[in-house]
Amino acid sequence: MQVIRMQSPNDFAEWRSKARQLLAAGLSPEQVEWRMMDDAASLLDSDDALDLPAATQPVGSVPRQFLDLAEQAICHTDPARFSLLYQLLWALQADSQLLADATLDANSLLTKRVSAVRRDSHKMKAFVRFKSIADDSGLERYAAWFEPEHYTLELTAPFFARRFDGMMWAIVTPYRSAYWDGESLAFGPGGSKSDVPQDDAVEDDWKTYFSSIFNPARLKVAMMKSEMPMKYWRNLPEAELIAPLIRNARQMEAEMIERTATQPPSRHLRQQAREPDLIENAAEITSLADARSAVQGCQRCPLYEHATQAVFGEGPQHADVMFVGEQPGDQEDLAGKPFIGPAGKVLDAAVEKVGIDRSRVYVTNAVKHFKFEPRGKRRIHQRPDGGEVQACKFWLNLEIGFVKPKVIVALGATAATSLLGRTATIGKLRGAPITMDDGTILFVTNHPSYLLRIPDLEGKAREQAKFEDDLILVREAIAGLCTRH
Repeated sequence: MQVIRMQSPNDFAEWRSKARQLLAAGLSPEQVEWRMMDDAASLLDSDDALDLPAATQPVGSVPRQFLDLAEQAICHTDPARFSLLYQLLWALQADSQLLADATLDANSLLTKRVSAVRRDSHKMKAFVRFKSIADDSGLERYAAWFEPEHYTLELTAPFFARRFDGMMWAIVTPYRSAYWDGESLAFGPGGSKSDVPQDDAVEDDWKTYFSSIFNPARLKVAMMKSEMPMKYWRNLPEAELIAPLIRNARQMEAEMIERTATQPPSRHLRQQAREPDLIENAAEITSLADARSAVQGCQRCPLYEHATQAVFGEGPQHADVMFVGEQPGDQEDLAGKPFIGPAGKVLDAAVEKVGIDRSRVYVTNAVKHFKFEPRGKRRIHQRPDGGEVQACKFWLNLEIGFVKPKVIVALGATAATSLLGRTATIGKLRGAPITMDDGTILFVTNHPSYLLRIPDLEGKAREQAKFEDDLILVREAIAGLCTRH
């Protein structure tokens, strides 16, 4: 039995170096026992383990996905984490696609370990509270005490270096500490809670902030304890407010209801005043070109306020098939054209592959304005709500009426809900034609953007094949209808 002693509990580079030596020596997982250097059993062992030669040449190969997962899983406190990773490393030499097998116990265990580490890292980002340190240096410095479940300080500290790059701080945990001097990040020995000041003026700011955002009408104690576990409360200055806020929630909710405005927001009043004009303007829209022009003045829902422009459909006047997506994305919003981004490229490739004539296809969206949440310089897609979908049904109905497609394909649940007038589930509706009231045939399938979000290659290939099968049904339906007519 080869005994491997680890000096660090979460140093991936150290584990990787020793694992490469083991591979080079041809030692299987059953022949290796991993231990921490300070384990009692390790101290009592006679140090007669085989000295492994350094692996100077490339040894084995693994997918990049394994390295990414292993760097996180090694931060778990499970004593068996080192052997688990070596077990997978050894197996990947024979089967490079091993990680795609969700039924494999080792894969399941790896996923759970990674999820726990990511969750612990997230909790650190959420619950670290810096306190100012007063000394004679005149420098403004801060320190925080945190007790992670796993060895996640090194993994998470770069987040704080980016977030608080303009101040000098330290995060102390029982096993290690992190230091940021305004320019570089360093790590040292762990400490105790007494190493960090217990009180400072910043605590009052946290309490004021927490009180101001507390909404008694949305209070769910069980969910709050799930997101903010009680074990973290002893280190949160605002935690002392939680019990009285919960105790007085009913009274606070009643007072909040009494203060509620009796008039609707001014935007809704303006909407009501506009409604007659919208109905009159609808009578003036007599062609697809009129609708494309008129939609730019649409204010039927608040989405127009932040979008660059309305994005109308494109395609031949009388297309055989109409594809209806959810809403324009970032690129479509800027260009004013539907399905020109990554999802559009996936759709075009699939349409061409199954043999549908792209020149006879009309593409549009259930909602014409881009709904997003700004994050820095990026605009992150947000799903439109039922009211926004219903408001835009006016324009979609005009497109369907003018184009008169033989077949309509709903790409995603939002489009299907808009077209059917009820909540739609892709899994229950895909694969079977639905005859609409006007005789049009409706098919429901996933939005191509769904395919782009699937992380593993095997799953993506499987869903891509299902998507193409749906489009083959569309192609056959078009052919059948054209033959009859």
